[in-house]
Amino acid sequence: MEVVTRIGSVFLILIKRAVFYDIGNSTGISYIIKNPPGGCTRRDKVYSRKAASRRRQSVQAPHSEGGEAHVGLPTLFCYKNTGLTAFWYRSTVKSGRPFHGQGGALKGERIMSEKQKYYITTAIAYTSGKPHIGNTYEIVLADAIARYKRSQGYDVFFQTGTDEHGQKIELKADEAGITPKEFVDNVAGDIRRIWDLMDTSYDKFIRTTDEEHEKQVQKIFKKLYDQGDIYKGHYEGMYCTPCESFFTESQLVDGKCPDCGREVQPAQEEAYFFKMSKYADRLIEHINTHPEFIQPVSRKNEMMNNFLLPGLQDLCVSRTSFKWGIPVEFDPKHVVYVWLDALTNYITGIGYDCDGNHTEQFKKDWPADLHLIGKDIIRFHTIYWPIFLMALDLPLPKQIFGHPWLLQGDGKMSKSKGNVLYADELVDFFGVDAVRYFVLHEMPFENDGIISWELMVERLNSDLANTLGNLVNRTVSMTNKYFGGTVCDKGAAEEVDADLKAVMEGTPKAVESKMEGLRVADAITEIFNLFKRCNKYIDETMPWVLAKDEAKKDRLETVLWNLIQGISAGAVLLESFMPSTSKKILEQLNEGHVTDKPEILFQRLDLEEVLKKVEELHPPVAETGSKDAEEIVIDIEAKPEITFEDFGKMQFQVGEIIACEEVKKSKKLLCSQVKVGSQVKQIVSGIKAYYKPEEMVGKKVMVLVNLKPAKLAGVLSEGMLLCAEDADGCLALMTPEKDMPAGAEIC
Repeated sequence: MEVVTRIGSVFLILIKRAVFYDIGNSTGISYIIKNPPGGCTRRDKVYSRKAASRRRQSVQAPHSEGGEAHVGLPTLFCYKNTGLTAFWYRSTVKSGRPFHGQGGALKGERIMSEKQKYYITTAIAYTSGKPHIGNTYEIVLADAIARYKRSQGYDVFFQTGTDEHGQKIELKADEAGITPKEFVDNVAGDIRRIWDLMDTSYDKFIRTTDEEHEKQVQKIFKKLYDQGDIYKGHYEGMYCTPCESFFTESQLVDGKCPDCGREVQPAQEEAYFFKMSKYADRLIEHINTHPEFIQPVSRKNEMMNNFLLPGLQDLCVSRTSFKWGIPVEFDPKHVVYVWLDALTNYITGIGYDCDGNHTEQFKKDWPADLHLIGKDIIRFHTIYWPIFLMALDLPLPKQIFGHPWLLQGDGKMSKSKGNVLYADELVDFFGVDAVRYFVLHEMPFENDGIISWELMVERLNSDLANTLGNLVNRTVSMTNKYFGGTVCDKGAAEEVDADLKAVMEGTPKAVESKMEGLRVADAITEIFNLFKRCNKYIDETMPWVLAKDEAKKDRLETVLWNLIQGISAGAVLLESFMPSTSKKILEQLNEGHVTDKPEILFQRLDLEEVLKKVEELHPPVAETGSKDAEEIVIDIEAKPEITFEDFGKMQFQVGEIIACEEVKKSKKLLCSQVKVGSQVKQIVSGIKAYYKPEEMVGKKVMVLVNLKPAKLAGVLSEGMLLCAEDADGCLALMTPEKDMPAGAEIC
């Protein structure tokens, strides 16, 4: 073994063409292991780059014959590939406390069998259709966290899967002329194909139609019923079919579903209910005493203020109006309501048994360290799920993170608009790692992110092709041109090297700090700051000038060596986010023995050409007024007839919006000041997803002016703006065809 170099806390060690990176402990100090002659062997998990081929095998620890080796302990992680393996060591030993090889194994304060576990889950994808890029973002985000935790030495178990029951699926299967099981088999296969395409390293893909899951759900329902937490009653309320949720009148926003904004219908049926209020105080206490439980903090405040503190209503946990679900074993005309079915996957997937015969994996991995979910289902995961667990006498997950949404640049993704983006299509244009980079780097920690073809092309060309790709290309090319492809450290250091080395030393710690707070986008920024510093180092040292002076040959070689070290250190950190790119970089640089010819990592794209191809793939939706266009119609459920006198009670007028602003603490509402004749009315509307406040000002709209005033999200609303809704739930304000004065009567 040869210790090649040390820059701060980063060690690069060349052994049999393997590059070892010792990141050290929190102090940045590496430790020395004194090995007896013959060295020592450890066993650990070795994860291949493809999740399907992960397996256990022996790994030879770095050692020297009766000498010393720099290595961090106690954990080892590597990705096995074609001859080149990147190892990270994570040390937990106190400074000056060496491990000693003895009896063919390393002994110390912690050993491999005591590796800290980390159980991470995503929300299971609903099998109503092919997931778009916004859905795919979550699995890529979870994968980045899981990969990083593995690199830190954690024993990670990463679970994802599909939610396959419910009325919506039953209806879609009927429309397709196939059974619900055939329908979900097709969609689940498509979801898994996309997850694999995106190079996600999940350990288990659970389906709620799995026999063992269904069996445990039935047992859980029976247990909760037997202990009095579930009782039979009748449900009457407003039901949203897409969300499969009941709401009271007071929970509706503008008379529509508060979660998705779609129409709701009155529904009444016999159902079983869960006594949520029984555990509410206990959950409130848990949230107050565990501030890290719900993240970001804004999500916690929303749950406390809007749901828990006002008081919880009992939850409907069974349905009789459809059949595609898990039957209640002792009352088979009922099927288990979707959330009690879906949420329990987090425990059934790792071996929970309602009779107490849990698997060793369940005993090891539960409670989950992180449930990663979309902000739209935060209520189900932070209220319903913890209460179910309390009733089952199980510990709560350590943290639930409600990530923001990834939105299309020209508004909410809609099939009718033709603007839905799918991961596999984006991969065809940009490649897997470019798409991973984009969705991870462009998503803020708390606020929604925007995706568009224009922005993706810009990031590909600037960040990936230029900052990173060109950096690697130049370094490989100069190493070949000036030294035949091989360089080493000649020790010809100059003052300009210090800052590069400082950035190299600080980047692993900066990335670790960001990842501990789940600020994945910020972690990637830190890595690219290192790449930018390497580019600046080239400009500062000007290798092409050094090459003209034979006396500067050692300095030139040292410069290229430093560049290779800096890029390699960044590439190792990049593995969690862009695994294929990380591998390609390390293979090309190969610890100073570069490839003969640089491989283009990312090819620059021309925006106009990309947009032209996109238009060919997705031609604009034909205008419905065209003679040749197929007429698009929507049928909705008829409401009870009203008399002419009833209609005459409603007063409709044209209004002009003179001011508009977002309603604080609401993700759906806008508050508009609407001029109607000589009056100005304040009207709150659930159209924030479709209009920006500045777009609203100046519009002439149709207004129901004599609606009884009511408060929405604490803001008084004195009327209603009329909108039309398409099949995807997208809203458009109704406006007069001709210019009409504010106050004109609509009759």
